[in-house]
Amino acid sequence: MGHVTIYSPTAILGYGYPQESLREAIDHGVDYIGVDAGSTDPGPYYLGSGKPLVPDGQVYRDLRGLIKASVKLGSPLIIGSAGGAGAKPHVDKVLELTVKAASIVSQLRIAVIYSDVKPSTFMKYIIEGRVAGPADPGAPAINSDKLQSSVIVAQNGVEPLLRVLKEWSPDIVVAGRVADAAIFAAPLILEGVDKGLAVLTGKILECGAIAADPASGSDGMIAYIEGDTVYFTPSNPERRATVHSIAEHALYERSDPYKEYIPGGYADLSNVRYKQIDERTVAVSGAKWVNSDKYLVKIEGAGLAGYRAITIAGAVDPDFISRLDDLIAEAIHRVKTRVNPKVKVYVRVYGRDAVLGWWKKQQVIPDEIGLLVEAVAPDPNDAVEAIAVVRSFLLHAGWPGRKSTAGNLAFPLSPSDVYLGEAYEWTVWHLVEPPDPLALAHARLVEVRSKNSLRVIESW
Repeated sequence: MGHVTIYSPTAILGYGYPQESLREAIDHGVDYIGVDAGSTDPGPYYLGSGKPLVPDGQVYRDLRGLIKASVKLGSPLIIGSAGGAGAKPHVDKVLELTVKAASIVSQLRIAVIYSDVKPSTFMKYIIEGRVAGPADPGAPAINSDKLQSSVIVAQNGVEPLLRVLKEWSPDIVVAGRVADAAIFAAPLILEGVDKGLAVLTGKILECGAIAADPASGSDGMIAYIEGDTVYFTPSNPERRATVHSIAEHALYERSDPYKEYIPGGYADLSNVRYKQIDERTVAVSGAKWVNSDKYLVKIEGAGLAGYRAITIAGAVDPDFISRLDDLIAEAIHRVKTRVNPKVKVYVRVYGRDAVLGWWKKQQVIPDEIGLLVEAVAPDPNDAVEAIAVVRSFLLHAGWPGRKSTAGNLAFPLSPSDVYLGEAYEWTVWHLVEPPDPLALAHARLVEVRSKNSLRVIESW
């Protein structure tokens, strides 16, 4: 292996990047451009509904610049977890926007990777004993009825990306759900980089300049790999990589500080070393790849939980705040008895424990609170009615010694009650052992001939 350079322009496709940073990356010269386009952080709604995480206009704007850069450099553009959740509707939408943006050039070859898992396939894996268990302690229990109507994806590893890059040499890859680090690790492995170093590089690059100082999710980072060392430099001259900023991001979203897992194993970081090379560059070395005994893939599924309505209010009366838990209990009782016992009501008390919940050690009566009241019901009308019941009760509830009858709550919005529509929940959050690393992916190679014309060349 000689050397290879890869560029991450932004934390998520559509979050944007300064044009000056993109020009700097082009002038620097990069062999690959990788960009993460999704996450499960925003919850199950996007997977279940098929809606994108980032608005189309923002994604299209980013794609135009990145495709121009990719063509100018002759460097493949690799997009992972397309559209946010990485299911087929998300992949197809990003493909559509890619084709539209690619009209600025001619005859691009795009590899499209789907990560969707049929409910029947997951059930088959359960019967065959291929489901290793929940991916974390908070995973939902498997419910066969909910499973049948769920949208399910596999968080694939590097193997599907490696196959399309090796066999098809595409100009662009639009991939469904995939491990964040794999987006960047796959092309590096293809170029002969040690897998452990490639995975660590992908981990640090996945959020672009969030690993820089000052941090930004709307700016980029360049990684230059030579031998057993990777050098990180932000593409924006106004930012710098420091030992602290790079090492800090290497710990991001990890339960074990020495292991970065992707399907098939993990990068062992116990002997990683960070060194400041110059004011803006950090060198990292020492990562090693360790194969797992089993090749495990995380499966994510989301299904309809019901229909959601909310109201937002504030309160300052210390008597009301001190009695709030009893008042909330009564409000929920009224919903169960007057609307529908199946309605679920959640009240988050901001200023008291809405964020920290039971982790908050000290309970005090704050000067003011904010209430976010949520109702999830099997029927849209029940959700709306439940919010009305809770809102009206809390607003007018009385108690001995109450000093005013004007109302306990202040509402920042009119109308105070908002119907949000379908609500989704996680139905699958489990590890499975597929028959082989490519079993949960399928792909096709398409050629862009015009703004609205695609030709399928190959598929697997």
